[in-house]
Amino acid sequence: MKLDTLKFGLAGGIISALFVFVLALGSAFAGWGTGLLDSLSSMYIGYKAGFMGGVIGGIWAFVEGFVTFYLIAWVYDKLQKEKSA
Repeated sequence: MKLDTLKFGLAGGIISALFVFVLALGSAFAGWGTGLLDSLSSMYIGYKAGFMGGVIGGIWAFVEGFVTFYLIAWVYDKLQKEKSA
């Protein structure tokens, strides 16, 4: 079975972006996840609690998630090709 690398990357990017965005909102309004938000803000420039911080972090997370999941699907496909050869 071959994975569609683009769709796999998009799915990973979307899920990552939503998680980071919801974390920013949850941290701003309910005070939860502040430790994780602080850790992620050291990697994502401009990421902080609140709506705009969540949007900025979501963009960073989408890019990182897309690249990561795209590469995972690409490696998987390469390994599958070697297995069937």
